[in-house]
Amino acid sequence: MKTFGEYIRSIREEEKMPLRKVAAMLDIDTSILSKIERNERKPTPEMIPLLAKSLDKPEKEIEIEFIKSFLLVELGDLKYLKEGIKEFLKHY
Repeated sequence: MKTFGEYIRSIREEEKMPLRKVAAMLDIDTSILSKIERNERKPTPEMIPLLAKSLDKPEKEIEIEFIKSFLLVELGDLKYLKEGIKEFLKHY
């Protein structure tokens, strides 16, 4: 599975969008976006709507990829991750 940064980079490259253009739409430096794409820096949830708009993708799609990546990167090594998510969803 791709990390969120790899996912963003792949869309940007498929759409042939320069890094500087997407960074400008997010109002961040190109170096920050580059670090996000290389998984050296974490994006913020507030970036999701801006990323969706700048990459011309549905916000729901971007947010789902953000959540999947977060869970796998931050919690992926936990033995009971699936069971924990199931319990969470019962109460959500």
